[in-house]
Amino acid sequence: MLKSLFKPRPAQVAGRALYARVVEQARSPALYRDLGAPDTVEGRFELYSLHVVLLLERLRLQDDQAAETSQALFDTYVRALDDALREMGVGDLAVGKKMRKLGEAFYGRAKSYLAALEALPDRAPLEALLGRTVYAGAEDRSAALADYLLAQRETLAAIPTERLNAGEVTWRPA
Repeated sequence: MLKSLFKPRPAQVAGRALYARVVEQARSPALYRDLGAPDTVEGRFELYSLHVVLLLERLRLQDDQAAETSQALFDTYVRALDDALREMGVGDLAVGKKMRKLGEAFYGRAKSYLAALEALPDRAPLEALLGRTVYAGAEDRSAALADYLLAQRETLAAIPTERLNAGEVTWRPA
């Protein structure tokens, strides 16, 4: 009886699984080697965020289960950011401030990505956004990263919502 009481909801399990796949994809060496994403804390934050936004966009406006899975994915992402800050040695008193800044950064990026995607087929807003965020201060390969992002978006669109709600996502190789 206790086992069923503390068993995580299916959406929580799915959100965690989706985030694990985000991490795996965002750590793909090809993103850094071939697409020139900076292999820095900031660069990794940008790539994790980009992949999370793609999944959140895919899940939005679907069914109630997708909304719950989407929230679980976001919650897992936020917990992972908090854990990463603590592992980097950020003190307990400073974690809240840094998390607020990261949250604001994520929400700003998400809003900007969605606006840039709505502007398609005009790629200029998307490429400009990638240049400002991912490639800030580095060699700008935003056109190639935009190609990658749009290919991933197309791949996600082909995955049935039921599979995503089960925590299953397949990314294209970087």
